[in-house]
Amino acid sequence: MTLIRYGHRGQAVRQLQKQLNLAGAELYVDGHFGDATEAAVRAYQRRVGLVADGIAGPKTLATLNGAGSQHMLNHSMLQAGAQRLDVELAAVYAVNEVESRGQGFLGNGKPVILFERHIMHRQLRTPRSDEDDAAALQVHADELAALHPNLVNPRPGGYAGGTAEHQRLANARLLDDTAALESASWGAFQIMGFHWQRLGYASVQAFVAEMEAGENQQFDAFARFIETDPALLKALRAKRWATFAKLYNGPAYQRNLYDVKLERAYQRHAQEQAA
Repeated sequence: MTLIRYGHRGQAVRQLQKQLNLAGAELYVDGHFGDATEAAVRAYQRRVGLVADGIAGPKTLATLNGAGSQHMLNHSMLQAGAQRLDVELAAVYAVNEVESRGQGFLGNGKPVILFERHIMHRQLRTPRSDEDDAAALQVHADELAALHPNLVNPRPGGYAGGTAEHQRLANARLLDDTAALESASWGAFQIMGFHWQRLGYASVQAFVAEMEAGENQQFDAFARFIETDPALLKALRAKRWATFAKLYNGPAYQRNLYDVKLERAYQRHAQEQAA
């Protein structure tokens, strides 16, 4: 994923500066991404309605090259999210920067997903009503695991990545549509489908339809995810980044320095918004 940001130097920065000048900026084209270039990126992002983080990522570069931004996450959505969650806008910007994949859609227009075969196995053996026989569901799940181990398996794995994940999902849907959709993570924020009821959607199919509609809808699901988890929301409001990162990412947060990245991103956005 292409990210051109503060401190970068080189031909990619020169090209970015030229494009920003064509869009109305007045930069000296020197190939150095400094304060002036960052300010110009933020100004351009605000003008076209993108998240104004000062980072020239794929969406910013795409709009500079003429792409529409109607399906892209916008600044006003993050503002509304901050008000809804009662947290600082800079904190929401930081979480969006660090915890999202940067893009909620693949090049073919389909949402980013990752199909989890071990979740499929779990969902298949989980009773959905008082009439369901748990023992029979277990047998059914195990039978499917024997026949389709890449789609139903007590162990995680089998990942194909990118667009190939949609083929895995399509094959799993032939076995059980609801369980398959519940067993994938969706969009820029990787929200698992099985959370649909907690998040207030009418069905997992309704949840997926929203994830397919645009990045603003994906962010809305993320906001619902935070506001329905009191501990996560409390950590975000207090900007306790280690606690937030552990709750959102699991124990591996330390190895990936998510808490450090969140703190640094928050400080940068807070400074910019205070200026």
